[in-house]
Amino acid sequence: MAWKTLDDMDLNGKVVLTRVDINVPVEDGKVTDDTRIQRILPTLRDILAAGGKPVLLAHFGRPKGQRVPEMSLSVVQPALEAALGHPVKFAEDCIGGPAKKAVAALQSGEVLLLENTRFHEGETKNDGLFAASLAALGNIYCNDAFSAAHRAHASTEALAHLLPSCAGRLMQAELSALEAALGDPERPLVAVVGGAKVSTKLDLLGNLVGRVNQLIIGGGMANTFLAAQGIDVGKSLAEHDMADTAREILAKAEDEGCEIVLPSDVVVAREFAAGAAHETVAADACPADAMILDAGPDTVARICEIFEAAKTLIWNGPLGAFEIEPFDAATNAAAKKAAELSAAGKLVSVAGGGDTVAALNKADAAEDFTYISTAGGAFLEWMEGKTLPGVAALSD
Repeated sequence: MAWKTLDDMDLNGKVVLTRVDINVPVEDGKVTDDTRIQRILPTLRDILAAGGKPVLLAHFGRPKGQRVPEMSLSVVQPALEAALGHPVKFAEDCIGGPAKKAVAALQSGEVLLLENTRFHEGETKNDGLFAASLAALGNIYCNDAFSAAHRAHASTEALAHLLPSCAGRLMQAELSALEAALGDPERPLVAVVGGAKVSTKLDLLGNLVGRVNQLIIGGGMANTFLAAQGIDVGKSLAEHDMADTAREILAKAEDEGCEIVLPSDVVVAREFAAGAAHETVAADACPADAMILDAGPDTVARICEIFEAAKTLIWNGPLGAFEIEPFDAATNAAAKKAAELSAAGKLVSVAGGGDTVAALNKADAAEDFTYISTAGGAFLEWMEGKTLPGVAALSD
């Protein structure tokens, strides 16, 4: 582990500039989902317990360097204060007079939330002078926003070079989980990659076939791979123009000794609607007027066998059209199996990405996974083998 954590820092009496992601949904001036707020609480509580003064840096929406009143972080302050159970002050700017005055007035046991960093164009430009203005406010920098770590912005990258820096608890948990899954995992290592399009996950697939023992492909992506092998997928969602790419990935997997697992049987229907008439057929027997909407029971049984033998699992994307019944069956069954093995201590399971989190929650499986990342883009880029600027800056 090349980066420091809060445990490595002397926080007593120090102003800790803490980069968080509290870009939460808001309706009628109220936060409607405080999940992201809940996930930063361990960091804030640990800083307070160590005698530090947390000063929060965050973005909200995309104001593009302009002061946009409806994108003010003041709307998040009441929800943050309620969740934390500590007073949370608010400053009307993140640099300059208002910020300096608010930091100077901060009492022990209080938290200060600074205004939206993206109200300044220097934030997204990773501007050194803007970062220096932020650094002037504090003694220590703590990055707890893994979900923003794939962006080289002033408050996620440049600032880390200007102050003693460390990872917050959420960042620490994310990095530890991902390191366990892709850095030096226990093998066999299995990946599930699903979703609609191969074209959006080319880098991901290319990286994984060189790292995992088995790669299970589901959703619309599986249809593209089946079609690339000359199988008629009827009216199924498939990217026929990606056939050559799919074949290249299959060839690379063979060279790397990675087994690619595609559906052997599929659930087909003539319409994409809840409760639509459907049937299970062999993967190469999709009727010309039907579409593949889920993996079949034989495929699920094979996936569960693979999970049984695996030590580590990475999951991104559903196996079928999980949003509506009955086409959620494969995702639900596989997710429950992974959760059961994880709860029994037989499998390290790490999952992430928007659809993935929704699918695992729907299957009532999320709680028993070893780790679920809510970090979307940063999680995907890590899985693609890319360097995340916000993480690299902590390691320097």
